[in-house]
Amino acid sequence: MRSAVTVFPFDLFGSAGAGAGAKLLGDAVNEILDDTEAETRPCRADVLRGNVRVQEFAFDTLDAVAGWRKTGRRAAKQALRAKEFSLWLGGNHLSALPALEELGPDTLVVQFDAHLDVYAFHDTTSELSHGNFLTHFEAPRPRLVNVGHRDLFLTADEISATFEAVYPAWDVAADVARVASALREKVTGAKRVWIDLDCDVFDPSVLPAVAEPLPFGLSPPAFLALFTAVWSGNVVGMSVSEFDPGRDVRDTGLNLLGWLIEYTLLAAAAR
Repeated sequence: MRSAVTVFPFDLFGSAGAGAGAKLLGDAVNEILDDTEAETRPCRADVLRGNVRVQEFAFDTLDAVAGWRKTGRRAAKQALRAKEFSLWLGGNHLSALPALEELGPDTLVVQFDAHLDVYAFHDTTSELSHGNFLTHFEAPRPRLVNVGHRDLFLTADEISATFEAVYPAWDVAADVARVASALREKVTGAKRVWIDLDCDVFDPSVLPAVAEPLPFGLSPPAFLALFTAVWSGNVVGMSVSEFDPGRDVRDTGLNLLGWLIEYTLLAAAAR
């Protein structure tokens, strides 16, 4: 299966440093592809040869910033219509909105995120931001499931108004196998699935490079078990956001995300 990698470093309205993270992850993809082309012996990465296209956007002019949402929706629609696996490398979490808006209500979005992004507290603006963007869809919203949140203020009614299910970090810590089984059941019945990764779902001890870290996050082995449970033939794409390399420690986050991106591209290409 072919893959379309979209580098979409939009990061206004919160987590400004995450735009650089999207560009750095895009560089990592290009390095993976260059290394594959340079390899002369047979290797697993051979499935990537000629099967990955990379499209990079920049938001360094007023026109580009003003049209960010339409630009993103066009790019997402192109990949979906071509039936390519879409890897969306965004800046802050708001940058994933155009891709999510193109999915529609028949798609199940499994969000790995420390925050639920439906905030309406006293210190939250009502205007679109990376902290409330799930309440600002311009198209029918896809089905949403959260995994790994650590929110303690939102009520059950506020959560259920947007999410059909949530599996907070304390549920994952108590029984990761049970959560994996529940996710596997959900994706089996879905027409198509999108994986949405906000990097702050990980514990800061393993991925410190985020603007708003919360303790008691997911460990890489727990995440991989849940990711594997979600992965199936009906997964059409994955978005990655909120990686801020200026906050990284000895490239800990870059190494983790670089491995995950390569793992995902190989899994998609092998289908």
